Amino acid sequence: MAQAARQLQQENNSLQEKEGKYLTFTLAAEDYGLEILKVREIIGMMDITAVPQTPEYVKGVINLRGRVIPVIDLRLKFGLEAAEYGERTCIIVVEVQSELGPVQMGVVVDSVSEVLNINGDDIEPSPSFGTKLKTQYILGIAKAKGSIKILLDIDKVLTSEEMAGLESLGS
Repeated sequence: MAQAARQLQQENNSLQEKEGKYLTFTLAAEDYGLEILKVREIIGMMDITAVPQTPEYVKGVINLRGRVIPVIDLRLKFGLEAAEYGERTCIIVVEVQSELGPVQMGVVVDSVSEVLNINGDDIEPSPSFGTKLKTQYILGIAKAKGSIKILLDIDKVLTSEEMAGLESLGS
C-alpha cells in the first residue's frame, strides 16, 4: 500500500515538473503542445530541398540563415493523412537533444495557435493503450481552455536511429 502511494506521489511530482509554457499548434484538427524552451523560432513555409532515400516524413532540408536544417512533417511521422500546405502551414524550428548533443530541426505543422501557461494540475499522464502503440513521445495530456492538448516530448518523437539519419542531413 505504501509503495503504491509512493508511486502515485512520484507520478504527481513528475506531472508538476511538466508545468510551464507550451507553444500550441494543430495537426489534422487536433491540438498539440511543445515546451516553449525547445522552440527556437517559427517560420512560414519556404522551399524545402528534397533529399533522396529518406523516409516519407522527412521533407528535406532548408537553408535558414546559412544553416542547413532538416525538416520533418509531423502529420506523416504520426501516420496521419498528408495534407496540402496552406497559408497557415508553418515550420517550427526546435532544438532536440540527441546522443551527439543539441540538433536543430524544422517541424511542419498545420498551424500555430498560441503560447499557453499550463499548470501541473491540468496535466494528466499519457494514456496507456497497450503494448502495440508507442506513446513514449507524449509528455502528458493537458486540459486547457476547455479542450485537450497533447503535450509532446520533441526529444522522443524521433528514435535515436532516426535522429542519427537527420543529423547527417543538417550542418
